[in-house]
Amino acid sequence: MAGQLVSLADLEHFIDHEIPNLDYIVHHDTLIPSSLKVVLTIFPEWKEADLTFTQCKDGITNKLVRCDHSSGQSVLIRAYGKKSEVLIDRKQELINLTGLAKLGLCPPLYGRFKNGFIYGYIAGQVYSLDMMSDFKTSLLVAEKLATWHKVNIAGDHSPKLFKTLRRWLHDVPTEYENPEANRVFQKHFDLSALNEELNSLEEKLSQLNAPVVFSHNDLLSANLIYQPDRNECAFIDYEYGSYSFRGFDIGNHFAEYAGFECDYSRYPTREYQKVWLRKYLESAQEHSPSEEEVESLYREVNQFALASHIYWGLWALVQAQLSDIDFDYMSYAVLRFNEYYRKKEEFLAL
Repeated sequence: MAGQLVSLADLEHFIDHEIPNLDYIVHHDTLIPSSLKVVLTIFPEWKEADLTFTQCKDGITNKLVRCDHSSGQSVLIRAYGKKSEVLIDRKQELINLTGLAKLGLCPPLYGRFKNGFIYGYIAGQVYSLDMMSDFKTSLLVAEKLATWHKVNIAGDHSPKLFKTLRRWLHDVPTEYENPEANRVFQKHFDLSALNEELNSLEEKLSQLNAPVVFSHNDLLSANLIYQPDRNECAFIDYEYGSYSFRGFDIGNHFAEYAGFECDYSRYPTREYQKVWLRKYLESAQEHSPSEEEVESLYREVNQFALASHIYWGLWALVQAQLSDIDFDYMSYAVLRFNEYYRKKEEFLAL
């Protein structure tokens, strides 16, 4: 099922002609009332008295609201973050979502509005950092990611990683409107040096000849849902999904064991990773991998984890200027780049 290809033309036709598209903006300062209007337009048979709305506050890119109907059905209303289109290809996000939904890997898209969309809700338990590092639940991520990496999503299959990094680097301002953010930026960052670092890392990583696969690219704990009735892990939030390098998707996931606090003592050990990577390869290849295959993937993953720090570091530098979400993006950028430089020599020597 997961490997079937749905054509780009079919997906675009489905999005443009079969998904309701409302001429309406969900404003961040009236999030719940605006979400109510969207829900009642998309589901006219629903009554306001049967609905409960909850704002989900874990995200640091968008505004998200869950709507629960008394029948037991739930939907999510996602309003794009302020100027987040600078970072995210919103057309590609819809293609990702509809393509994955047709393959049974994500819930359906119900409707669009001018600054977001409404889609299905996956019930289950959001992973904690402890669940990410517990083999009982972490190996479920390995199995699911192996399935994702076999998927064919229509469109350009060339890796987007370094194109994205260069675009984001170009979008980093030389000066910030917020005085404190600007002070921290001027103290810690040099854009020309970052450009040289990016070029050097791309040259090093290109030598790995890592496979290019459809990648989630944002497998932090909040995007992992444990479904105990099926003993499976489901992935949510597909806005950063693209074709990318296998090692980046896995290395980025391992880097997220540290959480937003960037506690890198949580980064998985070599022994832990080898168990996880063996499970991934078993699921991907449907046979037991050799020790050499596991070792090779270990090297690939940890070297690409370095690119993860640059990816989210640059992302945070752009967000520090644009976003209206209450999160210290500049401090987060400093932590990610600090870890990049701390581990660079060790990981590139593997």
